[in-house]
Amino acid sequence: MAKSAVSAYHGVMRYRTPAPTTLPMPAASLSKIIRLAAALACFLLPGGRARADAYDPPANYYNSATGTGATLKSQLHNIIDNHTVRSYDDLRSLLQVTDRDPNNPSRMILVYDRVSLDVSKIGSSIPGWDNGVSWNREHTWPRARGVDSSGPDNSDLHQLRPSTNSVNSDRGNLNFGGAFGQPYGQVFDKGATVWYPGDADAGMIARQEFYMAVRYDGSDGSTEDLELYNGNPSTSQGLGDLARLIEWNYQAIPDQFERYRNQTVYGYQKNRNPFIDHPEFVWSVFVNQNNDSQLALAGGTAGAAGATTLDVDMGRVLVGAPTPGSQVITLNKSGSAGTYYEVTATGAATSSVTGRFNAFATGGSGSRNVTVGLNASTAAAGLITGTVAFDNLDITTGSGSGRGAQDGNDTANLALTVLDHARPSFDALAEVTTLSYDFGALAPGAAATSFQFDLYNLLGNAGYTAGLDLDQIDVLGDSGAFSLDIAPFMGSETLVGGGSRMFNATFDPLATGEFAAVYTFDFSDEDLPGAQDLGSLQLLLTAEVVAADNADFDDDGSVAGADLLAWQRGFGMAEGAARINGDANSDGAVTADDLGVWQTQFGAPSAPSASAANAAAVPEPAAITLAALLLAGAAVLPRRSRTSASQRSRRESHPKPAAKATCPAAPQAIY
Repeated sequence: MAKSAVSAYHGVMRYRTPAPTTLPMPAASLSKIIRLAAALACFLLPGGRARADAYDPPANYYNSATGTGATLKSQLHNIIDNHTVRSYDDLRSLLQVTDRDPNNPSRMILVYDRVSLDVSKIGSSIPGWDNGVSWNREHTWPRARGVDSSGPDNSDLHQLRPSTNSVNSDRGNLNFGGAFGQPYGQVFDKGATVWYPGDADAGMIARQEFYMAVRYDGSDGSTEDLELYNGNPSTSQGLGDLARLIEWNYQAIPDQFERYRNQTVYGYQKNRNPFIDHPEFVWSVFVNQNNDSQLALAGGTAGAAGATTLDVDMGRVLVGAPTPGSQVITLNKSGSAGTYYEVTATGAATSSVTGRFNAFATGGSGSRNVTVGLNASTAAAGLITGTVAFDNLDITTGSGSGRGAQDGNDTANLALTVLDHARPSFDALAEVTTLSYDFGALAPGAAATSFQFDLYNLLGNAGYTAGLDLDQIDVLGDSGAFSLDIAPFMGSETLVGGGSRMFNATFDPLATGEFAAVYTFDFSDEDLPGAQDLGSLQLLLTAEVVAADNADFDDDGSVAGADLLAWQRGFGMAEGAARINGDANSDGAVTADDLGVWQTQFGAPSAPSASAANAAAVPEPAAITLAALLLAGAAVLPRRSRTSASQRSRRESHPKPAAKATCPAAPQAIY
């Protein structure tokens, strides 16, 4: 967890070193896990594509549109032909519905200038219509360019729009043209004066004219074969400029207003504009079969047929933490052709770009930033995944593998790792928070002895447990008597889930006395969102250093008869006895135990070492001298032995204080 550089506790400064870290992911391939999750998360309609909203066509409406080029044009004609024809007069009321202002149903949006006209204030025998004073009906495909005044094309709602009278007059019979990105009106383009419909209408106008060129082939009575041409065709030829209409189709995608209008007209005429439902059909029907567009995710791994895969690591958090923020990825388009693409988010993935009405313009490469993220709870540990897939919707195959219809899907695989909190323990199988170790009784000057202990980070959910940080170590008691080879660890040294580390505690018996120290280890989760303090583990160490038994009571360098006499004089002392009084084992009393030490050491040339004092070997005393000294003390031994036993019982029920310094009032931080 996040740690300050220095913090105070009980008046003692604690030093911490913050450092970020990254735990290794589980061994399983992240991308494989994500792809599996994505495969299970996709709910599709027949044909593999989900129906997005109420403006989509019926699921089987375009089932027969399976070809490309001229074949597709003919198939689409057959689908939308023979529509229910509404009279030209009907449009006085119907256009108020089809072109209703989405922000105010009492108003109507006029073509080109995009005026929102309040039709509720226009009163006559036909509500909203005042005989063309406030607005009139614009033939986007002019009558002068092939629309007969008595045929179904004259009143086809898919091509007629409400218009301001003066704007309609300004347009006249001009061909469409002009580069995208300028105000509506007459413009000079490619050597001719043409009409630019304005950015808000450019794409919609283009798709209306594509509809007219497919719907009317001259087979209906009072109609002509309507065709689109590049450049500035004459009124007798047809309508232009096809090249600009192609550009606008990819520069201005169908918006909600246009799609609502298509759905509403469908309700009146029982036919749809296929180039609103499927603007990707435009290239194949009106350009060629060689769309060279290819999509790719920046930074992704290239696969077969132009596909790319990008793994997006959304990070690692602890259970209960907020879901991390979104990330931005970039979708690139290469090739000169324009194309539409579909974006589908599955699993827990979210995307700022969705659906199938997304496009790259013609004329060269392009790129688009897409914000992706995950929308899921972090209440449980595990891997949260989702995918955002990008599908090039072009239907042409002439440019070969990796281009147009043969461009493989590009997929962003998102993953968020949610971790259980770390669990510190002294045991590998269970949560053990305290550990005690007694080094036992040692002789002064004996070799230092060590005790090994382990720290564990117990697994919660296998593979999804946070790393364990040791933030600081406090010690209470005889800290100078013991040493540990453990220090705070974090950052790159964090203890991974399921991991353990071995440490050593050492005691060096330099001075006599009883020693004890309590070490408190404070832990937290690794530095990740949602990290917490995890409490402490405590290690209790104890040891005792005792002097070696010594029966040389008169300190003359040997254990002899004079020492027996010293023992006799002190025999029976229950407390406060010293070695000069006959206390050979340093227990503060002179008892038969001290006589046993004298017997063992009798005849030694000097005071024994600590190892010699504890040895089992018994020196061979001079037989006569030993017997005499033993007989001299035999008369008092039984009586004093009973007294000694009574005194010893009292002493054991009131043990003397340990020979050590008192503990400090507050713990001492050693790290």
